Amino acid sequence: MKRLFILLIGLFSAGSLSAQSHPRWIKQSVFYQIYPSSFQDNDGNGIGDIKGIQSRLDYIQSLGVNSLWLNPVFKSAFQDGGYDVIDFYEVDPRFGTNTTLVELAKQVHQKGMHIVLDLVAGHSSNQSEWFKQSMKADSNLRYSDYYIWAPYKPDDLTQQESTRWVEANAPRGKYYIKNFYDIQPALNFGYAKPNPNHPWEQSVNAPGPQAVKNELKNIISFWMEKGIDGFRVDLAASLIKNDPDKTATIALWKELNAWFHSKFPEGVLIAEWFNPKQSIESGFDIDFLKPGHLFNPLDRGEKIPSKTYFDKAGKGDIVKWYTDFKDQYESTVNKGYISLPTGNHDSPRISDSIRNDANQLKVAMTFLLALPGVPFIYYGDEIGMKYIPNSPDIEGSRARSGTRTPMQWDNGKNAGFSLAETNKMYIPQDADPNRPTVAAEENDPSSLLNYVKKLLVLRRNSTALGNDGEWKLISDSIKPYPMIYMRYNDQEKYIIAINPSDKKVNAVLSDMHSRKAAFIFGTTENTNYKIGKKVDEISLPPVSAAIYKVE
Repeated sequence: MKRLFILLIGLFSAGSLSAQSHPRWIKQSVFYQIYPSSFQDNDGNGIGDIKGIQSRLDYIQSLGVNSLWLNPVFKSAFQDGGYDVIDFYEVDPRFGTNTTLVELAKQVHQKGMHIVLDLVAGHSSNQSEWFKQSMKADSNLRYSDYYIWAPYKPDDLTQQESTRWVEANAPRGKYYIKNFYDIQPALNFGYAKPNPNHPWEQSVNAPGPQAVKNELKNIISFWMEKGIDGFRVDLAASLIKNDPDKTATIALWKELNAWFHSKFPEGVLIAEWFNPKQSIESGFDIDFLKPGHLFNPLDRGEKIPSKTYFDKAGKGDIVKWYTDFKDQYESTVNKGYISLPTGNHDSPRISDSIRNDANQLKVAMTFLLALPGVPFIYYGDEIGMKYIPNSPDIEGSRARSGTRTPMQWDNGKNAGFSLAETNKMYIPQDADPNRPTVAAEENDPSSLLNYVKKLLVLRRNSTALGNDGEWKLISDSIKPYPMIYMRYNDQEKYIIAINPSDKKVNAVLSDMHSRKAAFIFGTTENTNYKIGKKVDEISLPPVSAAIYKVE
């Protein structure tokens, strides 16, 4: 009986560890996201490449980041910026070769860093050999059921469902289901609730969806065995169709994540799900949260502008953001990691025509890089590169071109990005003669770049400010200026105070029981933390941020 009890305890412990285990290196990770076409051109054709990234590893490391995420580098038709993959097993020639990517991974590892690729799990290009074969009338070929073909379009589709149907008039069927653009046919992971009147709706356990799932495993294994450290999974929540509550999708990813973490225990899978409660339950290590109206007046899918919080006018609010963030944080803490990135390839940058003052950006970076979870810095945000509206639509980017402009390194030709003629550049650069550059900011002690570096040093040297430190808002969310939150653990306690407005503000904090408070970092020392018998009070000048260590 005693032996059985010990066995059960062992099994329970092993299961608990398995459910919450993550690669050890994530605890100290700070990611740097690179859009490869726009980062550094090595061969002079106006488009960034892998050797260009390799040439800038010293700079990347100097920031204080230790992990890279590359947007898609696989062979592509580039009708959606690389997210229309032709061959998942081959690097696109514009970036280099498989050998070039393996060499980059080796160089990254030699510097004690990690590298993650973008995995487009839910669709391919319509120029993929898989899709071309699936179009054929013979439905018994290897890739026949990798996609969803239908002979007719039902009358009972919702408006959203209807937009997913593409007329192809192929021998296999008249229609196929897409994921985003028409040129991105959805891979067939099956339907959660197949309609018996729609024979093309296969169950998740049907041979076609099972083959696609196994292909996904093969792709992951292929690159992990070449030295890649993991993947950020594009549209991770979209794989299984007719799954509104994501029950089947969660089950699929639980299976895939269990397989992945068993085979590659030091590998990481990052979800583009935007719902950590679901993605972390599914076994992902990290998922993103959207900033809502903190930075942009329009959140994706909305038509009515709202007041932004990080605006000098000081008319924004944080209630919805705080409610969502608190819920997601408390639901996933000690289970997985959330991330509120500085930006990404799909969203306008935090620096734009209105918010581009160095102090404004320092305040924003203080807020973002002192949050719990895993920080992600989008290339160029560390120097304040601006979102450029009305940039030309390049390779399906539409308005997203303005956030994918080439990196600004120095005052040389094309800001040091490329030796190509300017009219051959991938996307036109910021034309402002005073545009920020790495070279200028490295030599300026008060620059945003040096501010970010110091902030990351502070984060790295404190477990309370690190990825696993605890968090809570201690100011009143109804009175958003200033916003004040605490990062803490059993050893340390820090107060982060943020005031993006152009007005002096103050806040009264109750139940602090502080004995000592010391300003250790921020945009200015002209702040005040007053300790009282019953309450503490913080005052901040306009457009400022402060971090205090309290005891």
